[in-house]
Formats: sequence, C-alpha cells, structure tokens
Amino acid sequence: VQLQASGGGLVQAGGSLRLSCATSGRTFSTMGWFRQAPGKEREFVAAIRWSGGSTGYADSVKGRFSISRDNAKNTVYLQMNSLDPEDTAVYYCAAKTSRVALSGMAVRALYDYWGQGTQVTVSS
Repeated sequence: VQLQASGGGLVQAGGSLRLSCATSGRTFSTMGWFRQAPGKEREFVAAIRWSGGSTGYADSVKGRFSISRDNAKNTVYLQMNSLDPEDTAVYYCAAKTSRVALSGMAVRALYDYWGQGTQVTVSS
C-alpha cells in the first residue's frame, strides 16, 4: 500500500494550492487529509468517501478548502483557496479501509495508512 502526497509549496496569503494523494495497493473506503503545524498535534482537515463522495471538513477550512477524488486515477485532491499563514503545516493524506460513519471521518486513530506528508508554507 502506498499513499503519495504531493503539491505542497510556498504561497502568499490569499493564494491557492492543490494537494494530491495518489494511492496504490488496495481500495479504501475513506480518504482524509490531516495537517500538523510545528509544536501542535496533527489535526483533521477534510475527508471523502470513495463511494458516493460524501465529504467532511474542519470548521477552520470550510468554504476555503475542497476535497475531491478521481476514481480512475485513484487520486484524492485537496484544493486550498484563500490560504492564511495559519494554514502553514505539513499535510498528510490518510486512508481507511473499512467504512466509517461521517462523524468518524475526523478521528485520526481510525485511519489505517498514512502518506509521507507535504509541506505547505503560507507567507504573510
């Protein structure tokens, strides 16, 4: 199983980035994005179900970030708009094999596999 995250970089406040997470090795029920800023715990950002496409977002990113998936490419995306310096973090994609309730999408411990992370830095 591999989760390959990419797309991070340096952007000015107000700018946009799109992260990608390419998966291989097996199918998953749910894909999530989490982030970890220096000195802080890893926190939930967004998640999506492969089947049906139901999504969930952290309150801090609602209206600015959008998660989507391309079933043919086995890839999940995180479109990040109106970026703020507070969004600076290492972003990780994660995958869950068994189905989880929508309320469980944000629970870090329920995810089975993790990617290597990609750095997002937003300058003011």
